[in-house]
Amino acid sequence: MEIKAVVRLLALSASFFAPGVFAAFGYTTSGNNYIIDAGSANPLIFSVSKSSCDINSIKYRGTELQYGSTGSHISSGLGSATVSISQISGTSKYIKVTCVTSTLTHYMVVREGESIIYMATYITAEPSIGELRFIARLLPDKLPEEYPYGRVSTTTGSTSTVEGSDVFVVDGETRSKFYSSTRFIDEDSHCVYGGSDLIHVCIMTPQQESSSGGPFFRDIDSNNAGASTNLYNYMNSGHVQTEAFRMGLHGPYLMQFSRSGIPSVKDVDVSWFGELGITGYVPASGRGTVKGTATGVQSGMQGVVHWYNSAAQYWAKTSSNGAFTSPLMKPGTYTMVLYQTEFKIATSSVTVTAGQTATKNIAGTFNTTRKTLFQIGDYDGQPTGFRNADKFLRMHPSDKRMASWGPLTYTVGSSALSDFPMAVFQAVNNPVTIKFSLASAPSGTATLRIATTLSFAGSRPQVKVNSWTGPAPAAPTKIDSRGVTRGAYRGYGEIYTVSIPAGTLVAGSNTITISSLSGSSGDTFLSPNFIFDAVELYTV
Repeated sequence: MEIKAVVRLLALSASFFAPGVFAAFGYTTSGNNYIIDAGSANPLIFSVSKSSCDINSIKYRGTELQYGSTGSHISSGLGSATVSISQISGTSKYIKVTCVTSTLTHYMVVREGESIIYMATYITAEPSIGELRFIARLLPDKLPEEYPYGRVSTTTGSTSTVEGSDVFVVDGETRSKFYSSTRFIDEDSHCVYGGSDLIHVCIMTPQQESSSGGPFFRDIDSNNAGASTNLYNYMNSGHVQTEAFRMGLHGPYLMQFSRSGIPSVKDVDVSWFGELGITGYVPASGRGTVKGTATGVQSGMQGVVHWYNSAAQYWAKTSSNGAFTSPLMKPGTYTMVLYQTEFKIATSSVTVTAGQTATKNIAGTFNTTRKTLFQIGDYDGQPTGFRNADKFLRMHPSDKRMASWGPLTYTVGSSALSDFPMAVFQAVNNPVTIKFSLASAPSGTATLRIATTLSFAGSRPQVKVNSWTGPAPAAPTKIDSRGVTRGAYRGYGEIYTVSIPAGTLVAGSNTITISSLSGSSGDTFLSPNFIFDAVELYTV
C-alpha cells in the first residue's frame, strides 16, 4: 500500500505537465508550487508559487494561458509572502490559498466544479507601489481581444507615443490601457478572449465597498500590451484620486474562465465566503440597509444615492418615482449624497445598524427657480454634448479622429452644443468665446455660473464680460494626476460663480470669454486645463 501511494503521488505531480489531465478536485505540490485542480468539466488547473504568491501557470482546457516571464499577482507582485493552502468542506468543497505579508493578506479560492478563481485582499496599509490592484498577465496569442471596448486599449504594434510611456499610436490612432475603463456603477464583466476555442477570461467585482473613488470612478480594466495581455481589478488607485484609500477587505472578486461567452456579475453568488475564515469578511447577517425616496432630481436624469465613510462605500440608482434601497452595508454612520446623473445636489447622513433597515429620504435643492438668460450644457457632472465629449474616454485629445478644439466661438441661439469645447487647454484652445444678445440689459447684477468636473495643473476659469474682467478665482485643490488625456473627467467638481456688476451687460450684442487661468502655459494638451459641466447666465 505504501509503494502504491508513492506511485500515485508521483503520477499526480507529473500529470500537471500533461495538458488537460489531472486528478479530480484537489491540490498537490510540485517543487516550489501548489498545483490546484478545480475539478471542473472544462478543466482549470493553475499553479501558485509557495514563496511569492504569484500565479505562474494557468491551464484551461489544456491550453496554457499564463504569460511566462511575469506572474499574475497583487500590485506588481508581493515579492515574498507566507503562502499556505487548505481544503475546506462546507456547503461545497473549497481550496483556499492564503498569502500573508506584514500588511496584506491575499486569498485565492476555488469551489469544486467551477472554472473560477475567487479572490479577496485584506490590507492594513497601501502596498508600496501606491496602487492596490490584481493583474493577470496572460498570453496575447491565446487572448488577443478585449471586451467591452475592443482595441482602444490594445497597444501592441505601436509606432510611437504621444504622452509619457502609456499613450501610444497604433495604425494612426491613439490607444492606452486607460481607455479600457468603466464606471464602478456600470461594471459588469471585463474580459480578454480569443483562440480557436474562443476562450474568455473575465474579471467580475460584485461590489467595491472598500475601494476608493465612489460610483463614478473608473480605472484600467485591460490592455493587450504586446508581450502580455493584461486583465486588471483596480481597488485603490492613485489615478485622479479624490479621497483617501480604504483599508480592510477588498472583495470578493473573481476571475472566470469560459467558452460560453460573457458571464454577468448578476449571476455571481459569493454568500458562501463566510464559510472560509476570511479576515474582514462581514456576512449578510452582520449588515443593514437604507431605503427611502430621493426628490429634486432634474427630469430626464438618473438619480444616484451614494453612501460613504472612511471604511466603506455603496451606491444605488433610484427608480422612476425616486425610491431606492441600498445594498447590504456594514454598520456605521455614512455621508449620504444624492446626484442627478453625476452632479451632486444634496448631502445628508445616516446610521446603519446590523440586521435593520433605516429609512432616510433625501431632497435635492439645486434646481431652484431662477431667471436663466442662457444655459450651455446640463448640470449632470459630465461634459455631455460638448465637442469631443463623445470621444475622449477612448482616445487622446490629439487623436486625428477628434474634431478641432478651436479656439471656438459659441453663439447662443444658433450654435450647436458641439460647437462648445468640453475642455479648455491653456496652450491649445484658450479662450472659449460666447456671443449672445439681450433684448434689454438686466437692471441689477447678473451671475455667471461655470460648473466644472476636473481641473489639471491648477487651471480654473477666468472670465471677461464685454470690457469688464472678472476676479481671478483661487486655485482649486490639486489632483496629482493627468486627467482628460487619459480619459478621465471626474475630480472635485468645482463650481465658479461670477457676480457681474450692473451696467456690464447691455441690450443687444454681448461677449463673454472664458480662459484657462494658471501660472504656467505648459505643453499642448498637458497644459493647465479644466473640463466643463455647464455654463449658465442668470438673474435672481
